[in-house]
Amino acid sequence: MYTRSRRSLILGVSLVAALAVAAACGPGGASPNATTVGTPAPTSVPPTPILSAGPVEPGVSGAPPASQTETEWGTIWDGVPAGFPRYPGARSADDATAEPVSDAYAVADVDPAEIASMLQTTMENATYSTEGLSGPFEDGRFVLDSVGDIGCRIETRIVPQGSLVLVTVRYGAACPAA
Repeated sequence: MYTRSRRSLILGVSLVAALAVAAACGPGGASPNATTVGTPAPTSVPPTPILSAGPVEPGVSGAPPASQTETEWGTIWDGVPAGFPRYPGARSADDATAEPVSDAYAVADVDPAEIASMLQTTMENATYSTEGLSGPFEDGRFVLDSVGDIGCRIETRIVPQGSLVLVTVRYGAACPAA
């Protein structure tokens, strides 16, 4: 039979052990001297591109899933690769169109011609050639057709809708998945 002081001692030791385990498993729990296996830290910071993938949203990796969808335009990826060009300040608008697209985002208070021009330049800097930039059409939209290696085709539509501009991308199935 345990005495009261012995029970307190066992309870105290158990509590300390539990806290130590929790601290080691939680954020920042690894000791500063612990060795971490993985990729080495970069030695320099890469330059910031004119256009970026836009703000990162929880649960969105930016990498296309392994699935594809057949459209009247052709087979497309159901997403775009991480780092795919987006106009700065863009916000995801996946529910803004009923037609299947690889990416959809909205930009507020920017001239569609400016968006089309910047996307064309950025796509060309990312080694995609411009097959054509059409517009403005009667409704103010532009269509940028880009091509990459080995049959990769990308269609980007820039469509004004009031003070917002909807940008949709069809990223062809022949384009790299990542």
